[in-house]
Amino acid sequence: MKKCFLTEKGPKAVGPYSTAVVYGDTVYVSGMVPIDPAVGKLVEGGVEEQARQVFENIRTVLSEMELSMADVLKTTVFLVDMGDFQKVNAIYREYFGPDYPARSCVEVSKLPVGAMVEVEVISANRQ
Repeated sequence: MKKCFLTEKGPKAVGPYSTAVVYGDTVYVSGMVPIDPAVGKLVEGGVEEQARQVFENIRTVLSEMELSMADVLKTTVFLVDMGDFQKVNAIYREYFGPDYPARSCVEVSKLPVGAMVEVEVISANRQ
């Protein structure tokens, strides 16, 4: 049975969607952009600051669901500039590993709220 989840501690959705959807043993977390939930605005700085905020937002949402970054099975990283790949990888390593999830990374022309990076995750559900 499908169960929708809306974050209370993470950034609010910028459109008509759930923060995450739980279906059986799997959690699908919507794409996170680098919005600072304390102020509801895009974090200042470059792609590294934005990537760090994205992963903090993911960690916050998973924590609310009593999950952790170690439960993540698959990520999809969206970058406005593939030239930022190595910078984002360095931040990514800090949040995932050494047992990294499967991952896709694609360059896109534009992201919501002017973000440079967005990440969605699929996680195991331990509940």
